Amino acid sequence: MSSPAQAGPSVPKEKEKKGMGKMVSRVKTILKRAEKRMSISGPPRDTEATSSSAAAVKTSEPTPAPAPAPVAKTTRKGKELEIGATKVPRMQLHEERARKLGERFGLEIKPSEWHSTEGDALRVEKPIRMRVHRICHECKTTFGTAKECPKCKHPRCKDCQRYPPKRTEAEKIASRERRAQILKERAENAPIIPDWDTTEKKIELRRPGKHGGPDLVLRKPRQRIRRTCHECQSLFASGNKSCTNCGHVRCTDCPRDPAKKDKYPYGYPGDEFGPNSIPHHKCHQCKTKFPPSSADGTVCTKCSHEKCADCPRLKPQRVEPEPDPAILKSVEEKIAQMRIST
Repeated sequence: MSSPAQAGPSVPKEKEKKGMGKMVSRVKTILKRAEKRMSISGPPRDTEATSSSAAAVKTSEPTPAPAPAPVAKTTRKGKELEIGATKVPRMQLHEERARKLGERFGLEIKPSEWHSTEGDALRVEKPIRMRVHRICHECKTTFGTAKECPKCKHPRCKDCQRYPPKRTEAEKIASRERRAQILKERAENAPIIPDWDTTEKKIELRRPGKHGGPDLVLRKPRQRIRRTCHECQSLFASGNKSCTNCGHVRCTDCPRDPAKKDKYPYGYPGDEFGPNSIPHHKCHQCKTKFPPSSADGTVCTKCSHEKCADCPRLKPQRVEPEPDPAILKSVEEKIAQMRIST
C-alpha cells in the first residue's frame, strides 16, 4: 500500500517531525478540534507566523464543542463511560484469547497462567478501517487531508484514482468464502502435538556427518583434563590411573592441567598419596580438621579431643571454599539495618 503514497508526496520531507513540523502538527490538531478543515499539505510556513496563528486560535477564538462522532470514545478519567463504551470482564477476554491461540497453534493455556483476570475492561465497537490514498488524475499528486489537490488546486472527483480500489460485492463474498475455507482447513488439519516421553529414554540430537562419516551427536561441553606423571613426565591415558611408560600409579604429586588447588587442596579424587603430600587429619568425634602436619596429642579446637590413631587421614576430595569473613560481616550489617524494631 506504500507504492502509490510514494508516487508524489505533497508534503516536503526536509524537516519532517522536527521544530517546524511539530508546530504545524499542533496547529492542525487545534483546527481539527474547531471543525475548520483546511489544507496543511503545502510548503511549511515561518515559525513566527505559525506560532502566532496557533496563539490566536487558542486565545481569541473559543473552541466550540466537538460534534458527536458516530462511535463514541472511552474515557477513564473519574471512571466515567461515554455513550457506546461497554464493560467487558477480563476473564472473558482471556478465555477468548486462549481459545483463538488453541485453534490456531494448538496451544493449551491454563487459567493459572493468566494475569490480571480481575475487574473489567472498557471496549468500544469500531468498524475496521483501512488507510485510503487518492491521487489527482490531472497532476498525479497524492491528496492530503483536504479534498483539494495541494499542487494544482483541483477538487477531488470520481475520476481521481483510489487505492486500494473499492471492492465489489462479489469480491467481498469471495473473501468471506476464502476465510471460511481457511478456518475449516485449520480445524480439520490441527497441529500434531508430539507425545514424547523423555523420562524413560533420553533423546539424542543428531545430524549427518561430513563426507559420509558417523553422525554427529550433540553432547554437553566438557573440559579436557590432562594428568602428567611426575616421574617420567608422560601423559596418563584417558581413564587409566597408571602410567603406560613407567608404570607409576597416579598420585597427588602428579600435576593436573588445569589445576584447581582451591577446590582440591588434599589431592584429586582417585589419587594415591605421593611422597611430597602434606598429611591432613580430622577428629573422629566431631569431624573437625586438625592443622596440617599436626602430631599426635594435638587438642581439637572444637571438642578438646586429643589426636589419636583413630583420627583418619583426609582422602583426596573436593572441599567447598570457606566464606570470606569480611563478606559475612557486611551481610550481617545489612540485615541488621533492615530489621524493624518492635
